[in-house]
Amino acid sequence: MVLDSLQQVSGRGRSCRCVLVFLLFQALTLTAEAGTFQLPTTNDALLKEGAEDDFFTPTPGKTWSSGSFGCVRSQGYQLHEGIDIKAQERDRRGEPIDPVFSAAAGRVVYVNSKSGNSSYGNYVVVAHKIDRVEVFTLYAHLRAVKQGLRAGTELKGGDAIGVMGRTATYAIPRDRAHLHFEVGLLVNDRFDLWFQEAYKGSRNTHGKWNGMNLLGLDPVELLRQSHRDPSFNLLEHIREQEVFCKVLVRAHGFSWLQRYPMLVKRNERASREGAAAFEMWLTFNGIPITLIPRAPSEVPVKGDKVELLEVNEEAYKKGQCCKLVSKTSKGWVLGSKGKRLIDLLVY
Repeated sequence: MVLDSLQQVSGRGRSCRCVLVFLLFQALTLTAEAGTFQLPTTNDALLKEGAEDDFFTPTPGKTWSSGSFGCVRSQGYQLHEGIDIKAQERDRRGEPIDPVFSAAAGRVVYVNSKSGNSSYGNYVVVAHKIDRVEVFTLYAHLRAVKQGLRAGTELKGGDAIGVMGRTATYAIPRDRAHLHFEVGLLVNDRFDLWFQEAYKGSRNTHGKWNGMNLLGLDPVELLRQSHRDPSFNLLEHIREQEVFCKVLVRAHGFSWLQRYPMLVKRNERASREGAAAFEMWLTFNGIPITLIPRAPSEVPVKGDKVELLEVNEEAYKKGQCCKLVSKTSKGWVLGSKGKRLIDLLVY
């Protein structure tokens, strides 16, 4: 059934079907020995020393690093929250026919098959439970989604999702066709309501599966480490991320706490007195990797709902693109994007 679906979306004729049979066999062979996360296409150059040019699709005129994760766009001032994986096989018209696979066992939670509705084009989001952490993978710019794939479909690691492409609300040249792949944590189940208030008059056609509601981890680290280290642990990996800044938020009961309680650090005083606020330790792109409940006796009686406590200046030099904070004549302050993120987190 998988092969039949791929045949329908990736080309016509015997020659194309033969290529697909080969690709499917090769992909299944590659994924058979995968670790926690496995490569979402048959392109395995990421796992070879110095072969990045063969794996990443760069932006025009730039090096391969512009197709990687982080502050890699616009001279380091624009975030790319996923990786762009290069096509390996194309049909006679030059369109990619690389099959795309689930990077881990999970469940489909969203399918967008109307490419004009998103800069991601046709995209699929899959939920996974790994080392107690609910994490989501996103597969974008698909030429087409596997026939019959829908929200609720259960997947094994290596199951087909669709075919690589270049769909989007903007023109992706044929030679830059690629899979945009993300691994992220979901910010807030109430995203749709928040969006309606924060962006009055704007349209959100994707509910909580809007890309703004996912905070990305570096897929390269996850793919390489899980391939090389059988004991790789996703929760520990998240906890070990570099702290960019710390904020105090006078709020409780928000969605992030309920979805990621394993990131909450015990505080004896708050256990006795109750939590009046939470101290959040954020990564450069805003992931709260540690949350510490603060008791009423630890929090000033008066203060703003959100207070910036500390900024890691070395991390700031490397990760300014997310604009969470800025430095003024009076010191460090939360930037507009930092305020918006915190507002979404605790909405």
